[in-house]
Amino acid sequence: MPTKYISEESWRVFRILSEFIDGIEDLSNIGPAVTIFGSARTKKNYNIAMELAEMLSKEGFAIITGAGGGIMEAANRGAYIAGGESIGLNIDLPTEQKPNKYTTKLLNFRYFFVRKVMFVRFSKAFIALPGGFGTLDEFFELITLIQTKKIKKFPVVLIGKDYWSGLFSWMKNTVLAQNNISPGDLKIFKIIDNPRNAVKYIIDFYKNKKNKKNKKNKLKLENI
Repeated sequence: MPTKYISEESWRVFRILSEFIDGIEDLSNIGPAVTIFGSARTKKNYNIAMELAEMLSKEGFAIITGAGGGIMEAANRGAYIAGGESIGLNIDLPTEQKPNKYTTKLLNFRYFFVRKVMFVRFSKAFIALPGGFGTLDEFFELITLIQTKKIKKFPVVLIGKDYWSGLFSWMKNTVLAQNNISPGDLKIFKIIDNPRNAVKYIIDFYKNKKNKKNKKNKLKLENI
């Protein structure tokens, strides 16, 4: 193998490592955050994404998006209007994606897989509005990580029953029916229409989690 090739590949590793380090350092102090995904190609559901982000920001969550247009712009805009942390994780593409103007913190990534680690590592919940391959990629990777217990379960919400019900039916009637997943795997995520109900679901998830933890700690103290 030529020395030049080895050298180029070695430098690629350093570039990857550098992206991980920069991302972790820049995001480590943002506090609880929710990632919102959806199509960059259309402004359909724009107001829903804005409303979601605005409500979540007022509840103390930072909002993370892929920094692009469409749904991502709407989510950043909602957070910006609410005075919350509005974070965009932009990706360098051959057809350059221009970051939207509503981010208060913008990070640029060369590698998709590093960027995806940042979404998962620093989010307390994941909301997907109707979108394309990128949205589906993020959704399936996330539920795979939860299914395989590589990460702890947290709220995964799909907004829009009309858009997502066909995918759910296929997963239930084909994937589950052929024993490629377990019944419980379909409970990893939740399909919700109303933005307010989605926010309530996320807040209730962490309230219940906190109550369970307090109850467990109380039982430990009683046994001392």
